[in-house]
Amino acid sequence: MLSAPLAPAATAVTPADGSDPHRSGEVITVTTARVGDTGNPSVGVVPFADAVYPNCAEAPETSSGCLTVGRVDYPYEIGKLEITVAQWVAFLNTVDPGGRDRFDLYEESESGSAWPKYGQVDYSEDARRGRHYSVAYPEWADKPYGFADFLDAARFVNSLVNGRVLAKETRTEGAFTYVTYKVRLSPRTERGMYDLDRPDTTRTEDRGFVVPSQNEWIKAAYYDPSGGGTYSYWKYPTNAGVFGDGDATAPSPTVLNPTTGDVTNASTQPLASYHASGQPAPTWCPSQVPPEVCSSVNPIGLDPVTYADLYQGSLETTGQARTTSPWGTLDQGGNAVEWTDTITPPPTGQDFGRVWRRLHGGVSNAPAFQMWPSAVGLQPQDNLFYRHTYPWLGIRIGVIGELEPEEH
Repeated sequence: MLSAPLAPAATAVTPADGSDPHRSGEVITVTTARVGDTGNPSVGVVPFADAVYPNCAEAPETSSGCLTVGRVDYPYEIGKLEITVAQWVAFLNTVDPGGRDRFDLYEESESGSAWPKYGQVDYSEDARRGRHYSVAYPEWADKPYGFADFLDAARFVNSLVNGRVLAKETRTEGAFTYVTYKVRLSPRTERGMYDLDRPDTTRTEDRGFVVPSQNEWIKAAYYDPSGGGTYSYWKYPTNAGVFGDGDATAPSPTVLNPTTGDVTNASTQPLASYHASGQPAPTWCPSQVPPEVCSSVNPIGLDPVTYADLYQGSLETTGQARTTSPWGTLDQGGNAVEWTDTITPPPTGQDFGRVWRRLHGGVSNAPAFQMWPSAVGLQPQDNLFYRHTYPWLGIRIGVIGELEPEEH
């Protein structure tokens, strides 16, 4: 397992019709939740400790140290859901229409044939231009894309930033405000919000799509503007819980349809996709795959017994757990772990030339503690090993500043 937890509403995809003067690519729809209450209080967290503190001065001294997290001094938006496989395939066909994979956006281990249980995206060398990539099985289309590193996430955001906002719709649902953007993706990925000529790239603009920062992600997941929880922070992105009680007040784990990955117990609230203690992990396998293949074939070369022990939880259909955070997001607890753009020192103190970034959100294969606000995970932004072996690495986008549709 990773040293820490690794998990915008998705509607894909409309083929480009050639009428856009930008000569861009496919059209996707993403929905964000607005997050306000600027200048909210932060809290102190000791990594992976079952507590929050009003500040780090109040936290106990440990070898893990303490981080101050959660305060954001500006309004912003964050994806209501994680980026889906269908959206990712639309992106791949836009930025790599010739199927040459110049930017290492695809690995063979992501295919349905190489990894029957987890493979999400197939590649066809003989397909026509702009159609080399496809969803491996129909059931994967509305699941979170799960093989991302940070550079993938940054390139996806750059494609949005360099693309064209075709439409924007704002609506209110109860206490939550959602914004839906229809965006024609751009094939330009190396510059935009992030300059990928610089390994330690940070945001280059004060307006546009982003990979959320650690503070933006934590505030959207845990900060309760009504003052609920502890120091106004929930223990889980699904419910306030009780700090210090282990997993006693954790949400219920999802149960999945074994052949579709749809949630079958959505009426059980609060709910999240994770591996609860003493219970089976939420799991499924595409109906087109024979059970014996699903339980044994893997690109890592593991024997069936070891494979079954290490790879249990599966990604579920986005949003179907239906339990919202204090700001109306879904699946920030469980499902895929999600990248942030926050750079952090490596755990050993030596980076060996690599850039490390924070991740958050728990994962469907991991216990409840990976959903706590103190689960401040970190990994190298370009960890090729995990891209080959860890099918739960996801993307959630954000928005800073005001975006408006471009005039045609």
